[in-house]
Amino acid sequence: MRTTSPIAGLFGKSPFRPMQEHMKAVAECVAQTVPLFEALHDGDREKLLAAKDEIFKFEQQADDIKNEIRSRLPKGLFMPVDRRDLLDLLNAQDSIADTAQDVAGLLDLRRMEIPKALKGKILPYVQRTLDAVTKCAEVINELDELVETGFRGRAGDRVEEMVDALSAIEGETDDMGMDLVRTLFEHEDEMKPLSVVFWYEQIQHIGDIADYAEDVGDRLRLLIAR
Repeated sequence: MRTTSPIAGLFGKSPFRPMQEHMKAVAECVAQTVPLFEALHDGDREKLLAAKDEIFKFEQQADDIKNEIRSRLPKGLFMPVDRRDLLDLLNAQDSIADTAQDVAGLLDLRRMEIPKALKGKILPYVQRTLDAVTKCAEVINELDELVETGFRGRAGDRVEEMVDALSAIEGETDDMGMDLVRTLFEHEDEMKPLSVVFWYEQIQHIGDIADYAEDVGDRLRLLIAR
């Protein structure tokens, strides 16, 4: 019986190409957070909802690929990477898209405006978080070559450098997030209490996206170390 799965043909004898396709969908999902917050900044509800829909679409696409990988990864399959390690890596990738969906969903459910004190800081924060995910996707794009070289040699060294760069970006998002929270609390008297809670949660969620991206890099670094 012929399968209708869009990624079934990518498997062959290896699940690594589908892992890269999954990360591509994850990165596309997070990329939509920039127009999402640009629309919020401009007070454009129509564009905000359109960006939200795109985030949900790519998150669903990532979920579909994730489920396909899980269903087509038999326990007896011989691979250069332990099955559990591969599934953990997949889950870490998926957490990135899940969190982007949480961010968009919250903006959809509660109509909010960016506080004046945060307006000049929130968009650079979202963009730098996207930079972390973009770098993470670049790292995962090296996965098939890593496998071919046994996680050693120039490919391994190159990925180590890329993971270091990813960690540096994530560190910057940590600093930006702390600055945003500090600014939020400095101006909390100018805001409604629920708005303060909302924006604190959003700042944390956006930072979590970069954290999960770094987690993906760290998991790949562990595979190289083994």
